[in-house]
Amino acid sequence: MKAIILSGGKGTRLRPLTYTGAKQLVPVANKPILWYGIESIVAAGITEIGIIISPETGAEVQAKTGDGERFGAKITYILQDQPLGLAHAVKIAQPFLADSPFVMYLGDNLVESQLDLFLDQFKTQNLDALTLLCEVENPSAFGVAKVDQQGKVLRLIEKPQNPPSNLALVGVYIFAKTIHHAIANIEPSARGELEITDAIQYLIDQQQKVGSFRLSGWWLDTGKKDDLLAANQIILDSCLESSSQGSVDEQSKVTGRVSIGGGSKIINSNIRGPVTIGDNCHIENCFIGPFSSIASETTLIEADIEHSVVLKGAKIVHIQQRIVDSLIGERAQLKPATQRPKALRFMIGDDSQIELI
Repeated sequence: MKAIILSGGKGTRLRPLTYTGAKQLVPVANKPILWYGIESIVAAGITEIGIIISPETGAEVQAKTGDGERFGAKITYILQDQPLGLAHAVKIAQPFLADSPFVMYLGDNLVESQLDLFLDQFKTQNLDALTLLCEVENPSAFGVAKVDQQGKVLRLIEKPQNPPSNLALVGVYIFAKTIHHAIANIEPSARGELEITDAIQYLIDQQQKVGSFRLSGWWLDTGKKDDLLAANQIILDSCLESSSQGSVDEQSKVTGRVSIGGGSKIINSNIRGPVTIGDNCHIENCFIGPFSSIASETTLIEADIEHSVVLKGAKIVHIQQRIVDSLIGERAQLKPATQRPKALRFMIGDDSQIELI
């Protein structure tokens, strides 16, 4: 069994942040989203992983993620010159995949890990494809599956006006080698892409075995700011463990589950978990509220912040107004305000400078 993770695309829904970086490398709880998928795949026993990259952000993905040694895996990078669809990504990965069955994982998705059970069903039922499904409140916003009582997939419909079910396609699939023949026999959709849903529907039409697995845990597509903040909250709430490798002075108060990285200094501040703080941060005269992730090498002085993600090297100084529900890019700078609004909300790209007047 092999795996491919899709880490291309332009990340338009997270702009301006993704003008300067890959959306899959935006951190959740101070770890790139992409790495959660890698770790989940390796935990399921799959160590040969191909990562589909784009010309725009591929070098950054490769530089930060490496050859896979840190994950106990071997990573091969596969360039997709143009974003021509998920099935196109499988097509260009065929030399890497050969005849092996494989997991396809969308790199900007976070799934509460059930890959072991997912893989077991694929193998036990000798399937050609297995789709991961999740019940959603607004199925018309997703690809939707119509299934029978045994979980066999009868039809896939992309964003239907009248959904036949509330079962949305999660961005994780398992395929046998027969998917390559299916992709070779479909045409680009109206938007000019080879759609993986069309390839799966081809398998269904050819009487191949296409099953479904219902996810009982959470699933998050982190393509938008609010979704990413929700993912950050869930990960901090469910996975964070308290630890401190930095220094906390006697005037500071740290409550709840808080992780503080090496070399970080907490001075006269109130940290209320769950909160994660990276390495070599300087936090002084601050309130850091629940569900905040502060990346390494950031400086916060006289700042109040909660339910937010602050990326590496950002600097927020002398802003005592509460910052909430915000995503602040690498090396961004926020300067003092002359008036005091009730709250502030931001989505700020890398290298930005904002002065409140």
